[in-house]
Amino acid sequence: MNILLAGAEATLRLGVSLGESLTVGSVILLNGDLGSGKTTLVQGIGQGLGITEPIVSPTFTLINEYREGRIPLYHLDLYRLEPSEVVGLNLEIYWEGVEVIPGIVAIEWAEKMPYKPDSYLSVVLNYGDHGPRQAKITPVNFSYLGVVG
Repeated sequence: MNILLAGAEATLRLGVSLGESLTVGSVILLNGDLGSGKTTLVQGIGQGLGITEPIVSPTFTLINEYREGRIPLYHLDLYRLEPSEVVGLNLEIYWEGVEVIPGIVAIEWAEKMPYKPDSYLSVVLNYGDHGPRQAKITPVNFSYLGVVG
């Protein structure tokens, strides 16, 4: 599914819509150029979950956890890492809910992951050639709004 996004506000609204409809165990893998709106989308997801604290990019902390909404949100950013470094993070604890309260996992720069969960929603954000930002949403073994990919 391709969605045209007129700007940051439209990206935020898409995130709010996702946050209102996603369920526990949902994993969102975000890809796109620097400044394409990945963090803005996650901020919208947080709003949709009822999280009121500021959601900031975890570029230097790697993982931010937000537990005050209707479902916990785990926001990860792999920008500064190499794929070999990602392996040691054991990211599966977040989507398997093994050592954390099960929630929603949003991972920026997911292309750096050498492994992926069995089920996820892929979101690629980019700028159109001469137009608005675009979001390509692809469910992978993921049921979302009646669509199973």
